[in-house]
Amino acid sequence: MTDSISRRMARFALDLTYDQIPEPARREAKRFLLDSIGCALAALDHEDMVQAYEYVRRLGGTEEATIIGHGTKTNLPNAALMNSLLIRAMDYNDIYWVNDPSHPSDIIPAALAPAEFRGLSGKDLIVGIVIAYELEMRLCHAAEPGIREVGWHHASLTQFVSPLVAGRMLGLSEDELVAACGISGSSHFTLGGVVAGHLTNMKNTADPMATEAGVRAALLARTGYSGPVEVFEGKEGVFEVIGNVKWDPEKILSGLGEEFLITRCGYKAFPTEALTHQPITAVLELVAENRIDPSEVESVLVETTTRGADILSDPSKYEPRTKETADHSLPYCIAVAIAKGNVLPSDFTEEALADRRVWDLLPKIKVIADEEIDRLFPAVKRAIVTIKTVDGRSFTKVEDHAKGRAERPLTDSELIDKFNANAHSFDEKGRGLIVEATLDLERLEDVSSYMKLLVR
Repeated sequence: MTDSISRRMARFALDLTYDQIPEPARREAKRFLLDSIGCALAALDHEDMVQAYEYVRRLGGTEEATIIGHGTKTNLPNAALMNSLLIRAMDYNDIYWVNDPSHPSDIIPAALAPAEFRGLSGKDLIVGIVIAYELEMRLCHAAEPGIREVGWHHASLTQFVSPLVAGRMLGLSEDELVAACGISGSSHFTLGGVVAGHLTNMKNTADPMATEAGVRAALLARTGYSGPVEVFEGKEGVFEVIGNVKWDPEKILSGLGEEFLITRCGYKAFPTEALTHQPITAVLELVAENRIDPSEVESVLVETTTRGADILSDPSKYEPRTKETADHSLPYCIAVAIAKGNVLPSDFTEEALADRRVWDLLPKIKVIADEEIDRLFPAVKRAIVTIKTVDGRSFTKVEDHAKGRAERPLTDSELIDKFNANAHSFDEKGRGLIVEATLDLERLEDVSSYMKLLVR
């Protein structure tokens, strides 16, 4: 009898060792951790994160793991939830998109909290991070088209990975890992509507909740609690229920432990939805190369995918009143790039959202879907931007690869600059200690000492 898919995933999670991970993959695990911690620290004082922290604080719980920035300790699921929320809050953490999109760093807290609780080493944490990336990224390949294309959010994939990451860190057996995957994978399918139309705080909350669910499932499985062992291929399992896509189960498992996909994951140079990045990159290059004065812009045409024209450019995106809507608004992001010469976290504050320079540009921006671009998608996420000025000049840029993607990766220096900007509430010494400890993570004897560096 062939082992179930979740069992084969569990076996990979259980068997992977630090020494089996190639150096480039170890390096990326540390770089993604640094990037994620920076994103979390930047979000500490955001209104939604203040609200979420108050919720978690009131829950209380056994003091097992640290909440980033605050230093408060709570139980493992609550710590994983809050830390994942912080990482995700600004939409500034990593991005991987093949058939489905994902942000594997949302799952890092499922490794971080149990590793701190059990006094595991930096090497152990690296293993946990790599497991998260390898399994999550492969799930992005498994459905054609992706499940996001038929209305499901990528948190529906995360629910299968987070319990395996947490379970490995908690020392679960193979049978317990399979049970954890079945428990979590039976409980957290997420509607794509959380990222459609006028957006709410749930846009950044769906995936962290799937991370939290995985930690809870691992803890439950550790007691001997059982869960479906064929959650993917069994009767009324994933493949049957989400049947309006074509599943390739082997893509979930292919190359596990041999080919490390983490090196193909991308960083975000802008705190915005992934499909805005190519157009933003094109606009910034056009403005810089041709010294275009924002006041002289007559019109802007953005040719993109049907998804970009629909979800990111519907009428609500031309009148963004919240950060969640603005960072998923292609017109807003383009207007900011033209008006300010960059797109930064500060461009999504309440004050920035009322900037008249940006609003004056919004009606000049037209977004249309292009059939040829759709044919290239998702392998290539092309954008074509044409800016016309009032004096009759016209400038066009075709952009296939945004800054930060695997094809145009951030250097260590650029990544550290991004971290330092995000961790602005820490002094220079504090930031330096975090950078050093993260990039030398394999030398760390106990993750709990690392968590102490992350407290303001």
